[in-house]
Amino acid sequence: MTVVSAMGQIFYSLSIAMGILITFGSYMKKEVSIKGSKENVEIFDTAILIMAGLMIVLAVYSFSGGDMEILKAGPSLMFITIPKVFASMRLGTGIGIIFFLLVLFAAITSSIVLTESAVSTFQHELHWYRKKSTIILGIITIGLGTLSCLGYGPLSNVTIIGMQFLDFFDFLKNSVMMPIAAIAICIFVSIVVGLEKVEVEITKDGNSFKRKKIFNFMIQYLCPIFAFIIFLSSIANEFGFISM
Repeated sequence: MTVVSAMGQIFYSLSIAMGILITFGSYMKKEVSIKGSKENVEIFDTAILIMAGLMIVLAVYSFSGGDMEILKAGPSLMFITIPKVFASMRLGTGIGIIFFLLVLFAAITSSIVLTESAVSTFQHELHWYRKKSTIILGIITIGLGTLSCLGYGPLSNVTIIGMQFLDFFDFLKNSVMMPIAAIAICIFVSIVVGLEKVEVEITKDGNSFKRKKIFNFMIQYLCPIFAFIIFLSSIANEFGFISM
């Protein structure tokens, strides 16, 4: 279950199956190396995760007195538990302000990319103008965001399958929608697009594709299977059949 939880975290950390990578790829200049970009993602994402594990997770674990359930709290970990950690630290107020400013910037930049993915879809599939797509999507986003904000406040008594709005949206996106989208992407890339076209795109600038066999095996078999395992285990965990 620890491995399954880690794989689920990868979906969020790498923005897999959100459409973000597709959006970034569509705006990538022709001279930019896909191989080089991939290596940068591997290095920096892994380094940041290690730093988070050594700093934030250990601090929260120590502050909670060793309560492992605190570390599984999801969104409330960041917005309820971590502020308590900062409050107990010397200069914690200043550090907390800097921390949440960085969280804000990360959320804004991610939101722009996510919005672009949805706006582009509305434009191409529904043939809406860009302005109309942006306004309608903005209204939907504000509505759902407001529910998430009020879920730990005035609407704290309103729950969906035992979860606050923010926790429910987090569960729906990370544990249900993203694994399903990941499976669909694997099928689309391996069958509809074709693995040959992927190889051509990666090697067009003379780059080698040393991981070709591994990539082909993962996209065809390993990734869909693990995404399905994440999907089933997340559902089972939420309804109490297993414990993650």
